[in-house]
Amino acid sequence: MPMIFDRIAIIGVGLIGASIARAARERGAANTICLYDANPVVRERARELGLGEVFDDAEKAVADADLVVLAVPVGVMGAAAAACARGLKIGAIVTDVGSVKRAVVDAVGAVLPTSVYFVPGHPLAGTEHSGPDAGFASLFQNRWQILTPLPNQGAAYPAAVDQLEAFWRALGANVERMDAERHDVVLAVTSHLPHLIAFNIVAMAEDLENVTEGEVVKYSASGFRDFTRIAASDPTMWRDVFLNNREAVLEVLGRFSEDLAALQRAIRWGEGDTLYDLFDRARRMRREVIDAGQDSPAPNWGRDETST
Repeated sequence: MPMIFDRIAIIGVGLIGASIARAARERGAANTICLYDANPVVRERARELGLGEVFDDAEKAVADADLVVLAVPVGVMGAAAAACARGLKIGAIVTDVGSVKRAVVDAVGAVLPTSVYFVPGHPLAGTEHSGPDAGFASLFQNRWQILTPLPNQGAAYPAAVDQLEAFWRALGANVERMDAERHDVVLAVTSHLPHLIAFNIVAMAEDLENVTEGEVVKYSASGFRDFTRIAASDPTMWRDVFLNNREAVLEVLGRFSEDLAALQRAIRWGEGDTLYDLFDRARRMRREVIDAGQDSPAPNWGRDETST
């Protein structure tokens, strides 16, 4: 695999940042990997793990970097970009990994110098774990990386986008391009609303657990267990996602609430055909997800029941 960038800098060494560092090294996509995190404990752990050359200053971390990846929660993307802005070299490519794009484009674009190329991005990959120890090199393998290039950025900008796409493909990802607004609506449906539902159901179950004397946890079926896995995701990240993608989330949540009310009526009035049609449509969607290679048809979705 050819080297895509000589020197990259990763700002934020959580699950995604650490995984980018590991994948870039393992696949030879970068020669030198520089790291910075605002948390000194995380920086020290990144040093212990040997993830790259760790700096105690953001500007020094990005100095001479050909690619700078902002791998921090959406709510602090602007602050992270501002912290390293003066250290960016002319012609550097700056990207991010936030699961909201319009808000990130506005926040980061407002503080970056015009001498760099900002190409927003979002890897559709992750786990419920966080921190530098959670990173692994194969996280992006056969997962989607969405790029949302900005319009009217000059003649050299398309080449920067192409180079960033090549980098993500070198890390094993499939790459798609779309505009920021479309991304935010699509992700509100496929990721943000499902997480919101999971958080709400698990929180409700925690309240009910006091009534059922722990039976909710003791007798958790596979459906509830999967909800708890989703709800174990980083609360800071998800707080920022909902605050920064509120318009798209509220739009989709409104539609969901209407459909849920209709389902409630069907249950109340014993409308079996309505229920069956809905469940059958949902089942077909599951088959489409499997056919698209986004999950496994194996029992328990291919997960090892013995694993923790």
